[in-house]
Amino acid sequence: MRAGKRCFDIVFSMLGLIVCIPLFVLIGLAIKLDDGGQVFFRHERIGRHGKPFRMWKFRSMVENALALGGELTVGRDPRITRIGHLLRQTKLDELPQLINVLAGQMSFVGPRPEVAKYMALYNPEQCKVLELVPGITDPASVAYRNENELLASSPEPERLYVEQIMPDKIRINIEYASGATAWSDLRMIALTFARLFPY
Repeated sequence: MRAGKRCFDIVFSMLGLIVCIPLFVLIGLAIKLDDGGQVFFRHERIGRHGKPFRMWKFRSMVENALALGGELTVGRDPRITRIGHLLRQTKLDELPQLINVLAGQMSFVGPRPEVAKYMALYNPEQCKVLELVPGITDPASVAYRNENELLASSPEPERLYVEQIMPDKIRINIEYASGATAWSDLRMIALTFARLFPY
């Protein structure tokens, strides 16, 4: 399946980037008009076999966001810009990850790549998730589509993430990968779109 999945990733990431050029331009202009800052944000994540890479996103937070707060984004985080709220709500901020997919650092379907700070907390069993190519979407992301709200409702959001959400997401992704097929990946992509555009 791996060779076929890579061919799928190359073909459709190239098509996606070509088709989305006008959208990239519009989003870039909106970000510039919002606060005049950089259009893209590249954040280090941990990929397959623990190899770090820079993941592309449209910038949805103020430029010095990491200096102003932690890695987690909780609820209506004040670091999120006006246009950033819309980009995050529609997941359009994730579109530039098509570049990572084309480069082979990510796939369309695979566990969302973690930051080094939290990856360092993985136990040996959880490290099995690092054998997988990270992706733009995964079953855990669908299951925890309301993660921000869960974190916002907790008095200790980071503890909730580390002790409950993160381990469960890893478990879900490892279980999914054990029986994943091309058809299950296509269903996951379709389900992701269905969750984003329910009407």
